[in-house]
Amino acid sequence: MSRTEQIFEDLKSHFRSHSKVREQRAHLNKVHSVCWNADGRYLATGSFDKTAVVYSLERDRFMKSHVYRGHTASVDQLRWHRTNPDLFATASGDKTVRIWDNRTTKSAGVTNTKGENINIAWSPDGKTIAVGNKEDLITFIDTRTNKIRAEEQFAFEVNEISWNMTNDLFFLTNGLGCMHVLSYPSMEHQVTLKAHPANCICIEFGPTGKYFATGSADAQVSLWDAHELACLRIISRLEWPVRTISFSHDERLMASASEDLLIDVCYTETGERVTGVHVDASTFTVAWHPKQYLLAYACDEKESGDRRRDAGNVKVYGFPE
Repeated sequence: MSRTEQIFEDLKSHFRSHSKVREQRAHLNKVHSVCWNADGRYLATGSFDKTAVVYSLERDRFMKSHVYRGHTASVDQLRWHRTNPDLFATASGDKTVRIWDNRTTKSAGVTNTKGENINIAWSPDGKTIAVGNKEDLITFIDTRTNKIRAEEQFAFEVNEISWNMTNDLFFLTNGLGCMHVLSYPSMEHQVTLKAHPANCICIEFGPTGKYFATGSADAQVSLWDAHELACLRIISRLEWPVRTISFSHDERLMASASEDLLIDVCYTETGERVTGVHVDASTFTVAWHPKQYLLAYACDEKESGDRRRDAGNVKVYGFPE
């Protein structure tokens, strides 16, 4: 058996004994975003109910820690600082971006923007937050002053944004299945990569900087070499548009989710499925823990019965049986 095959078998074996799901009632309405902090002690969620919630991870369970209030519209996406474990930022439809300090449970800064914000990225060096709105305007915020440093208007549908891990390239996914790669901070166009035949919805960089992946309305995930900007493989087991992707801390695992009732977890090296997480409804946000094989996720309401019953719940998969 080759080393690659051995790793794959070891990963499958791990999840045979680590498949327990822990669940917390998080919000009054749908959870839009889940994200672990830099050291893995905290998980944050943002919701349609206008709040963010932080949970603490303690051994084999996670506990509700604090509710963050201040936004006057839906919290659509949030991101923790890449290295500071106490700071996270939220993007909201109320035309503001807020930075929160988990030590004081208060807003550490508010920046007013021009439109309803729907996506957010925090630069690897921690100095800049980029936020995109419904009018395809990207706003760059200096995190030390909470002032807007620059704005870039795009003439195409911008779905998600991200820096590469070396902080010198900025990526946009668009409605035509492409990725636009810009130099940073000059924002000069470098290359347009045709990733999918349909709307390119999401993009995610692995924590080691080796890979990135995109998810599309064609129900496929494309895996890329982050240095060569070359597509390595296509993973096409899901049947619905891929809404969210996350890499494990070692980049050996990649989770992708959609309206399918299964979150696909594959071995990045080969694209083979390692395990699947069964869910009851559409899943629009997933996030691997930065140090362990624990996957946080949140689902939409169930289609039948009491539609509100599962709204606002957050779950973590991968605890020992």
